[in-house]
Amino acid sequence: MGIVLKQSLNNTIVTYFGFAIGAANTLFLYTNFMQPSNYGLIQVILSVSAVLTPILAFGVPNSLVKFYSSFKSEKSQDSFLTLMLLLPLVLIIPVALISYLANDAIGNLLSRQNDIVRDYVWHIFLVGMAMAYFEVFYAWARIRMKSMFGNFMKEIFCRIGQTILLLLLYFKIIDIEFFINALVGFYLVRTVIMKLYAYSLRKPKLNFTPLQNRKSIVKYSALIILGGSTAIVLMEVDKVMLNNFLELENVAFYAVAGFIASTIAVPSKSMHQITYPLTATYLNNKDTSALSQLYQKSSLTLFIVSGLLFLLILLNLNELYELLPDKYAGGFMIVFWVGLVKVYDALLGNNNAILFNSDYYRSILFFGVLLAVLAIVFNLWLIPKYGIDGAAIASFSAFFIYNTLKLGYVKSKFKMLPFTNETLKVLALLIVVGAIFSTFSFSFHPIINIVLKSILMVIFYVGVLYRFKISEDVYGFLNRFLGR
Repeated sequence: MGIVLKQSLNNTIVTYFGFAIGAANTLFLYTNFMQPSNYGLIQVILSVSAVLTPILAFGVPNSLVKFYSSFKSEKSQDSFLTLMLLLPLVLIIPVALISYLANDAIGNLLSRQNDIVRDYVWHIFLVGMAMAYFEVFYAWARIRMKSMFGNFMKEIFCRIGQTILLLLLYFKIIDIEFFINALVGFYLVRTVIMKLYAYSLRKPKLNFTPLQNRKSIVKYSALIILGGSTAIVLMEVDKVMLNNFLELENVAFYAVAGFIASTIAVPSKSMHQITYPLTATYLNNKDTSALSQLYQKSSLTLFIVSGLLFLLILLNLNELYELLPDKYAGGFMIVFWVGLVKVYDALLGNNNAILFNSDYYRSILFFGVLLAVLAIVFNLWLIPKYGIDGAAIASFSAFFIYNTLKLGYVKSKFKMLPFTNETLKVLALLIVVGAIFSTFSFSFHPIINIVLKSILMVIFYVGVLYRFKISEDVYGFLNRFLGR
């Protein structure tokens, strides 16, 4: 088995395992072992840190992967790696000084609605810095074709740490203050471990000889800051802004509902590990026909899977909320709107891979910046009006515009769309399945109801797909599966 395929499969397993731990933490441990206001506080700390991360990283993780292979001599590689290690400090040091000198002002800005947040400015900075350098060392390992350990540290380490801390909190061995400090510690320790692993693959040798193309490297890194910030802002700004308008417990309710909807995106992450390198190959070879085919097939396959997951979640949501504390049971509209975002993302197939591996990546980065601003405006408008539901509508609106712009941009530059007649057939099937099974109601325990309705839906849905051969890839997979 090739190294790329082997590591892709291993990473997929690790990602799903990490997601399962995150699900247990989010849906059951946090909701039962911690007060909603404290959980909301933790969500604010992590969300603001996540927004800060791409800024502090200065685009270095992407630059490492993009430019490292272009340096052939050991000395030039050492010089490049030295630049990559030091470049994040260009922003980390000023942000640290600002956090120190303007601590009260930043605290006041973050605690307009919830006073307790003002005491955690340094926690936010430390987690953001730890996340930033973790991504740097993770990229350091990936350029040596070693990604599995870094993926384990990224997807599992801190989640297991949260599980341990939640159990200690439940048994009253620690209090909430210790929990938050220890959580920050987990992120810092994770970065140190990743650093030691990365250095074991290639020990850095400081070399300050200027690189001939250092200007282009720094320029690219700065542009990636915009791209990375845009993606994070669009994902995290809703929770950050909820903190400024509503009580902290609302951030917890929103986070739980958002996590439920995010399960729709898991298959997309796995497929993108395969479609990204394929897309880059087709673009480099100028194989437009193969690229168009991949665009349409990836879109259809992900739409089939994400559409089914969306229905499974939505039609079993009432039963799922019966398993959670009553306070968390009002998130139907959040799951609906955020779920639609994930389905639309899936419907675009490998759209992002086409844009970021082409010569047009600069334009899409600036598109993203404009959309991040729009997301903030939508949240400012809709959260005061509709509360936590307004944050979900704001996220959907921003992503809808962003994705539609990307769709139109690929159409204008590459003359291709991801949709086919089969896309409409799948949409019609999803509507029929939703209409039929929305009327189903069983009187058993919620878990039995979820399992029973899900099995019936999957059998009906997959049966129709197979009978009418709506997707060649899905039909072929089912044929092989049934043949066994």
